[in-house]
Amino acid sequence: MEPVQPINTLELFPPLSRELIMVLRALQLTDWSRPTICAPWSVKDVAGHLLGGNLGRLWKVDDTSTPRENPVQDYDELVNLIHRDNELWVQAAQRISPEILIEFLDLTDHHLYDHFKSLAQNELARITVAWAGNSLAPNWFDIAREYTEKWLHQQHIREAVCRPLLIGRKWLSPVLNTFMRGLPYNYRNFLAKNGTSISVQVTGEAGGEWSLVREGFLWHLFVGRDPRATCCVQIDQNLAWRLFTKGINREDARRQVQIDGDVELGEQVLEMVSIMA
Repeated sequence: MEPVQPINTLELFPPLSRELIMVLRALQLTDWSRPTICAPWSVKDVAGHLLGGNLGRLWKVDDTSTPRENPVQDYDELVNLIHRDNELWVQAAQRISPEILIEFLDLTDHHLYDHFKSLAQNELARITVAWAGNSLAPNWFDIAREYTEKWLHQQHIREAVCRPLLIGRKWLSPVLNTFMRGLPYNYRNFLAKNGTSISVQVTGEAGGEWSLVREGFLWHLFVGRDPRATCCVQIDQNLAWRLFTKGINREDARRQVQIDGDVELGEQVLEMVSIMA
């Protein structure tokens, strides 16, 4: 086993954007109203959400800005706030034609890439990756989280309009690697004796192996399999990304996941959610 390392997703943003723009430009007018798994959002709504995400990221707030009158108190309140903001963007985007929406997405994707490229990757970002912990994240992790967001919603659009998914190793491996950084936080309240470990194997060309080890009062994530693992969890790559983004319910997923060893310990993996939901 080896300690986990930073994830470099920066150079995936331009090609991921090109893939999205190609799909959107090929759509028929009726395709834009097709329903997606992000009910009640349509294809156009998801595209509008992606535009809102870009604009929100690019909005510069200086250090003298007035803070929120009522700061967010907990995770659930943060999720509710994000959902309200998302819905406002989606409603606003309904007044934008598909052609202009595509142009806005293309333009803001370029600006977002330039912004991310200007950041020192190991310096702390201004926000947390809340599904992985309460501490400020380094920029590389915040950027990787943004990559997973853009990748995921593009898959929602592709599924809705019957286009092939981007699930080759180039695209999906960084997504899974980023999602797995939520494992220590997912187990934060699961008590276990020192040395307890869980090995998680995601099968498929984009998969990999990770181990979570209890050391003192904390869980630590490593790359590779712990030969002394208390339990081993095996999950297919296409099931994994859907499970960790609430694209499949836990009960259906459990029937497709193999757990050897301590079942209760291993089933906690199925509770992990690597999006703000």
